[in-house]
Amino acid sequence: MIADPTTAPSRIPLRGKPVRSSRLGISFRVDLHVALVCALAAIALVVVLVLSVLLGDFSVPFGDAIRNALGIESGSSYFVVHELRLPRSLTGIMVGAAFGVAGAIFQSIARNPLASPDVIGVNAGASAVAVLVIVLWNGSTTFVSLGALAGGLLTAGVVYALAWRNGLSGYRLVLVGIGIGSVLLGVTSFLLTRTDLNTAQRATVWLTGSLNGRGWEHAGPVAVTLAVLLPVTFALGRKMHILELGDEAARGLGLDVERSRALLVLAAVTLASVGTASAGPIGFVALVSPQIARRIARTPGAALLPSAFVGALITCAADLVARRVLAPTELPVGVITAMIGAPYLLWLLTRNDPTGAGR
Repeated sequence: MIADPTTAPSRIPLRGKPVRSSRLGISFRVDLHVALVCALAAIALVVVLVLSVLLGDFSVPFGDAIRNALGIESGSSYFVVHELRLPRSLTGIMVGAAFGVAGAIFQSIARNPLASPDVIGVNAGASAVAVLVIVLWNGSTTFVSLGALAGGLLTAGVVYALAWRNGLSGYRLVLVGIGIGSVLLGVTSFLLTRTDLNTAQRATVWLTGSLNGRGWEHAGPVAVTLAVLLPVTFALGRKMHILELGDEAARGLGLDVERSRALLVLAAVTLASVGTASAGPIGFVALVSPQIARRIARTPGAALLPSAFVGALITCAADLVARRVLAPTELPVGVITAMIGAPYLLWLLTRNDPTGAGR
């Protein structure tokens, strides 16, 4: 059986075609297979996006959908496309990409395939504070989102501090995260039992993870976050590959291990928290996407860009299925991703020992 790529950091090969520009003073490598995978994933994502815009209780002709998406009013479908379906689908794509990259960073840093925001408690922290805002103050969407962001960042800081013992162990990070997450889930359940039925229903829908009713006001914060953090994350990608060699080897190569790891964790937590704030804690996307991306890209290291595409594709496709499988009744997208991710998690647990080492 092939071991998980995160468990063999000392055998990471140098892949890709070198590209250099002496005039610009830059040098990097382009892996043609990874580029092909990303291109195919992008095409699939466009197809799913188009279907998401066209299909529904109110069918939209393709030509009208294109014009409406560009902001050109054409017939009675403009409101349906431009105000309902397009922002919802784009929010799902960006949230999925944020979860995918966040999961790839966590799994690379911890060198453990189980390390993802929804497993190590980050999503649970975001959810607990968001529910607190809903229950105690009946907070608006903006305040719920800010609460989720603050909760995710705070929880990540606590988990990181408790898991660090002269270095970060992926095994300890997962166990501490699961423990903290369990406590926070208990807090969330307690809050739900202490409020009225209507508020509890609102909080429960948010906790399931849903893109229903998402508009441009939800898409904007995720777009800004991705625009700022994705270039930073990709720039730190080389340091992340060095960290996969182990702390001692990374220090031997002159890398400031703790500073680099802290920056990567901060980027991953922010991405996961903003995604959770925008669409709720959509489960398993951050866990599954990096694993699928590694396998289809055939790369032993963190596949950041493929993980972003896979996460976006999974979330957008799951939302389309959630909308149409029991139409006109809509399911929360988190229900569909859980149906995909839970069996995968069980398979991953049977394939790997608790430390993440392949059998």
